[in-house]
Amino acid sequence: MEKFQRILIPLDGSDCAENVLPMAEKLAAELKASIVLLRVAFANTFPGVDPTEAQLKVVREAEAYLQKMEDRLKAKGFKVDSHVRFGNDAEEILEHADGKDIDMIAMTTHGRSGVKRFLLGSVAEKVLRYSPKPIFLVRCA
Repeated sequence: MEKFQRILIPLDGSDCAENVLPMAEKLAAELKASIVLLRVAFANTFPGVDPTEAQLKVVREAEAYLQKMEDRLKAKGFKVDSHVRFGNDAEEILEHADGKDIDMIAMTTHGRSGVKRFLLGSVAEKVLRYSPKPIFLVRCA
């Protein structure tokens, strides 16, 4: 049986994304696995405007958010580290999982279908489709 030692949990700062945490905590405790938190930051800017300040702002906000989540999980006894990446959500999640000895990805899905999924896209679907790692999906409540 495969040993799951590191579980990646991508979070976007929403309550929906955090719905995976109780289940992921149970899973990590049962498997004696460490938790890796990931937040992908992206700043939309107007053409012709220097994006540097906007990018720095979203990265700082992502770091502060993950630090809060990391502290909460560490207080419960979990081994946790967190990372912020900048770019496209699904691509960054997949690259991080591939390059950081991740054994499983645990995340939520909004459960969109049809036109909404076509228009808005689905990060969870892209990760599920292209990841060679096992995926643990929880539907957003």
